[in-house]
Amino acid sequence: MIKKFFFVLFCFVSVLNFAQTKVSGVVLDEFGEPVAFANVLFKNSTEGTITNDDGRFYMESDNNHSVLQISFVGYETLDIPLTAKVTYKIEAVLKESGEQLDEVVIFSGKLSKKNNPAIDILKKIWAKKRENGLRKYKQYEYDKYEKVEFDLNTIDSALIKSKMFRGLEFVFDDLDTSRVTGKTYLPIFLNETFHKVNGDNVLGVKKEKLQGSKNSGFSNNQAITAFVEDLYSDYDIYNNYLKFFDKSFTSPLSKTGVDVYNYALADSAFIDNKWCYNIIYYPRRKNELTFKGDFWVNDSTYAIKKINLEVTKSANINWVKEIYIEQEFDVVNDSVFLLKRDYMLSDFSLNKKESSKGIYGKRTTIYNNYKFDIPKDKKFYKQSVDEYSPEAFSRDDTFWTKNRLERLNKDEKGVYELLDTLKTVPKFKSYYNIVSILGSGYVEIDKWNLDIGDVYSVFGYNDAEGVRVRAGARTYFGQNDPWRVEGYLAYGFDDDKVKHGISAKWLVDKKSRLIISGGHRQDIEQLGLSLTATNDVLGRSIASSSVFTVGSNDRLTNIDLSAFSIEVEPVNNLRLRVGNSYRKLSSALPNAFSLDYVDAESPTGISSQIKQLDFTTTLIYTPGKRTIGYGVERKNINDEYSTLLFNYSKGFKGPMDSDFDYDKVQFSYGQPWQIGGFGRLYSTVEIGKTFGEVPLGLLNVIPGNQTLFSIYNTFPNLDFYEFVTDTYASVHLEHNFNGRLFSRIPFMRKLNLREIVGLRGVWGELSSENIALNTPTNIPLMAPSDQMYWEYSFGIGNIFKILRVDFNFRGNYFDNPNARPFSVTGSFGFNF
Repeated sequence: MIKKFFFVLFCFVSVLNFAQTKVSGVVLDEFGEPVAFANVLFKNSTEGTITNDDGRFYMESDNNHSVLQISFVGYETLDIPLTAKVTYKIEAVLKESGEQLDEVVIFSGKLSKKNNPAIDILKKIWAKKRENGLRKYKQYEYDKYEKVEFDLNTIDSALIKSKMFRGLEFVFDDLDTSRVTGKTYLPIFLNETFHKVNGDNVLGVKKEKLQGSKNSGFSNNQAITAFVEDLYSDYDIYNNYLKFFDKSFTSPLSKTGVDVYNYALADSAFIDNKWCYNIIYYPRRKNELTFKGDFWVNDSTYAIKKINLEVTKSANINWVKEIYIEQEFDVVNDSVFLLKRDYMLSDFSLNKKESSKGIYGKRTTIYNNYKFDIPKDKKFYKQSVDEYSPEAFSRDDTFWTKNRLERLNKDEKGVYELLDTLKTVPKFKSYYNIVSILGSGYVEIDKWNLDIGDVYSVFGYNDAEGVRVRAGARTYFGQNDPWRVEGYLAYGFDDDKVKHGISAKWLVDKKSRLIISGGHRQDIEQLGLSLTATNDVLGRSIASSSVFTVGSNDRLTNIDLSAFSIEVEPVNNLRLRVGNSYRKLSSALPNAFSLDYVDAESPTGISSQIKQLDFTTTLIYTPGKRTIGYGVERKNINDEYSTLLFNYSKGFKGPMDSDFDYDKVQFSYGQPWQIGGFGRLYSTVEIGKTFGEVPLGLLNVIPGNQTLFSIYNTFPNLDFYEFVTDTYASVHLEHNFNGRLFSRIPFMRKLNLREIVGLRGVWGELSSENIALNTPTNIPLMAPSDQMYWEYSFGIGNIFKILRVDFNFRGNYFDNPNARPFSVTGSFGFNF
């Protein structure tokens, strides 16, 4: 009882120390219906908020306030006396009134775009936006400090006493209350970074150099760091669209904002001796990727002084209940406003119910020490930056005391101590290991510096092996290992054979990323699932072990592959790889699928096995790609970058009994396109040609797909080996509207479904010489040479938040043997 008393006393003292006034509640009309987007503010101040879709609000202030004022058009303004510093569960009932508000005009519903003073101001913001902030200078530099925190929220006695936290009750000794939502929370993770930033508006370049990085309890877990980097990427409120959680939200300052937002001029006041207008905005329709909130804009420069953005609960985004953003700008002189502080809070939860428990993700970014018009040489920006050097991750307390632009509060300081303590608790270590296995697919054996896995490949099935089991392992001393060895053993119960694979790679030089790699694999595989072949020793397509397939999945190949390569990255994101491979190919089921070809040197005139020595040069360019880590393997942070690949292979006849002399040239270009608020388009173009006569096993197979999974860059209505070419050109287009269309249909809005459309085509030909060489095979040799083969598809995503179903239609070549005019494929995953 005494402990509970002191805990309550501690919370009360925290309230006195960290916030002077806190309020929360709901705004209703006289019929008990919630009033959405009502204006709630502390009277005689500029501190306010807007109720959410359910009429609820929460607000706190560092100042003392005695009256809360609530107003909405068509209702009488309501003043509520605040008799205590903390007043929760307010139920404010607004009464209807035909009178206008005395001082502030508030609008509701769909507002007219004509004769609206707010939109007139918005147009001036558009005209001035390229003159505001950093855009007014030729060059700029500044310091950027960022901290990201994750907290368990909506903590109650039931959670504290649950079996999950039995033995871990001490972690709840330091609970706090969110100033945005009013919910209790427990900090569990903290990440701090400090960057030096340089930019040149004339050259159109920007460079960030990491000076320091610090994590609570996960100092070596770059997977978490990469997740945080991708989750909280930088944004500019002046841009038309703001990307959060892989979704593009329409900015309230966007030129297209008038089509999706209602704007209202609400107030005007002095802020830091600058006269500013206050504009409130809210969505015109539900279920679109939009915000609600307000901003203060200067009356002469039309630069934003303050802005608040809050994602409405109806927005089509998964696993996120709330997103709240605040930005403050500093006045440098009469005409320049620069970003000073950026705060973002996300409430991750399984559902959007008010009482649901979840995790807060909070990012605070402080900008300071701005300097302007100090030119840097072009070489400065071209020099590669070792973003994740060991020195940056091992900064001492003196460094952070000097460069931490915002002090840690008591809770944030406690995170470091809490995680250090938790790492010694067996139950917490068990939870951490389970999450780690699910995320990476590997079971960590620390005492052996070994990982067992991956666990998702243990079981499989195909027509040649029947049921298949696999066990693998890799060396793992840390995430930045300069070398790594990986291998596996597999066994098929029908063919009663053991398969194996082993590979090794070594990072010789960090600066140029010189990597030497090699390996060997003997296995059964479904070839032809990709036009642009690689010599990844341990790479195996999903179709090789797919349990469920359409039609006969018997065109499988025995592969015995040895490979060696050297890779270097002379320029950031430009990789050059040279290597050689030696492979033996034969059919795994000769009666159903033959790789036989004409061989004049064979006693029978026919050979069933291919032996081939190749030398390959590959150039891969990925502009805009961001990675994390400095070991032989790095993790990608983002996915919005293009990929250009050029591959040249030379086959030799003679050495090591190699059978064929040929040349193969291939090129591919993949690009994601963000189409404003209409979602994302993925595009891929591939072309290639093989010079010389080669057997079926070395030709370019148009990638069919007989699995039940939706696999990008394949044709779901083609069987494996239905089309075979030596010259080809293909294009794949897939557009995800992210619910933009379904949100306009009233009865579909609440389902939050997402529409996907696809269009793909391929043209190719097969020379008469290659047809003659492969006449002994027992499958038809056809190429889409008369006209381009094409397909189209319509998909519905976000079914139950995790499922996607695609309906695929064949466009032509219906006379092919066993042609499939229609198919249904699907996929599942956890996407925002």
